[in-house]
Amino acid sequence: MDLFSRSWTALLAAVADVADEDFERPSGCTGWLVRDLVCHLVIDAQDVLITLVTPAETEPTVDAVTYWKLVEPPTGEDPLDALIPRLAAAYGEPRLLKFHLDDVGSAAGRAAVLADPAARVSTQDMVLTAGDYLSAYVLEWTLHHLDLIAYLPSAAEPPAETLAAARASLEKIAGTPFPASFSDKDALLIGTGRRAPTDAEQAALGGLAAKLPLVLG
Repeated sequence: MDLFSRSWTALLAAVADVADEDFERPSGCTGWLVRDLVCHLVIDAQDVLITLVTPAETEPTVDAVTYWKLVEPPTGEDPLDALIPRLAAAYGEPRLLKFHLDDVGSAAGRAAVLADPAARVSTQDMVLTAGDYLSAYVLEWTLHHLDLIAYLPSAAEPPAETLAAARASLEKIAGTPFPASFSDKDALLIGTGRRAPTDAEQAALGGLAAKLPLVLG
């Protein structure tokens, strides 16, 4: 729960610090500008709010790791993926998009703090504890924080502890650790296909290279 709050608070602060003109820069999400990514975060925050107030009576079917499924890389043809840029553009001014994210995002953060970690919730036909659900989102927030700042070199990076937690989650999804020589940031970027490994990194990956990228859905 604490890592969720730290990762989300850091991401919201990073968005608040983005200059208006930088909303038109590309993000680390292929095909999305920074404004598109921020719009996606609004929808993510709404999902958190919805899930935390959707109780489940049955036993959990997934945990913080198995919540994530490996999917094919996005093609841009998914209706929701195509909707995001149009919706983001409809805001017109970056300040309106920032305001909406701060409003909904702050509510999602408060809801997470108030949630009972042992309570069972339902989302996308899955049941899991609220604690596991929020733990899963540490990986989401950390990756999107890296996406946000991909072309903003002066922006603040995710907290070290959330980078480490996100790496640990990705290693569990991969079923094997990344090379110890990889920083947490590089493990996340290379592991999810956000950047290609160097020749030396490719060699260090060994058999794990064949499993990459791990595209999460």
